[in-house]
Amino acid sequence: MNPEGDVELSQYLAGWRELVRFLIPLGSIYAFATSEAFAKVTALEALVHGPEAAHYTSLATMVAWEQPGIASRDSARCPGSLTMLLLHRALRWSQLCLHRVATGTLGGPDAGAQCSDAYGTALAPHHPWLVRQAAHLAFLAFPGRSRLLELACPGAREAEARAALARAAGTLEDVYNRTQTLLAERGLLELA
Repeated sequence: MNPEGDVELSQYLAGWRELVRFLIPLGSIYAFATSEAFAKVTALEALVHGPEAAHYTSLATMVAWEQPGIASRDSARCPGSLTMLLLHRALRWSQLCLHRVATGTLGGPDAGAQCSDAYGTALAPHHPWLVRQAAHLAFLAFPGRSRLLELACPGAREAEARAALARAAGTLEDVYNRTQTLLAERGLLELA
């Protein structure tokens, strides 16, 4: 966030790059999600660093530049706003999944069930039936909570790994909530 309360796109994308780097070691289960996120980050970075870069410095400047496409719901005329919305939804899933893995109780639902539930909350409403079914199958193959904690924080004790994931989830939640407010104020939540 800049001092005016707007999302700086270069910083938002840098945060996404870190999140993707964090998720990659979690294994093939995250491979599709991380490759999708990486592609979206790369597409938005092309706008941030492209010939129209002055219009892609923040969420507000991007929305102002793409307003004609947003108003007509023409996704070809608002590529940055659409990509931002898709990344925003994925951020919510990542935040919920990490939070649930960090705070899950012994004997409670396994990590796959918790991340599947997070998917159902954050992403499934926006996906077609076939994608939802494939995601459901992928979550069945999720590693257990202790393995996810080990992959996320190699060499750390379980309590330390849980605390680190909880902190990461808290940071993601803060970014998500701030971005959610800005997207809602600008009428972007129903763009896709």
